Amino acid sequence: MFRSLAIAHSMATGGTVVDKETDFKTPAMYRIRLQEQLGSDWSEWFGGFTVTPGANGGSILTGMVADQASLHGLIRKTRDLGLTLVSLERTGIKPGKPEKGA
Repeated sequence: MFRSLAIAHSMATGGTVVDKETDFKTPAMYRIRLQEQLGSDWSEWFGGFTVTPGANGGSILTGMVADQASLHGLIRKTRDLGLTLVSLERTGIKPGKPEKGA
C-alpha cells in the first residue's frame, strides 16, 4: 500500500519514487529546504550541514547523513525549532556523486 501511495504522490508532484534497491543504511547527501531564513552560524547546530540562502528566501541545508536515524534527528531538530520543512531530497551517496538512476 505504501508503495502505491508513493507512486501516486510522485505522479501528482512530478517527483521520483525511491527504488527498492536504495540502501538507506549507508551515508548519503541530503538537501533540506526550509521556509525560514537561517544564517550560516546554524551549521554547527545542524551537525555541520552547510546552510545557504534559498532562491525564494528560506534556507537550504546540505550535508551528509549517516543513516535513517540521523535523518530523523535532523527532521526532529527542525520541528523542535518551529521551522517549516519545504522539501527533503536525497541527492547522492557521496558529495557530488549522484545515485544510480538519479
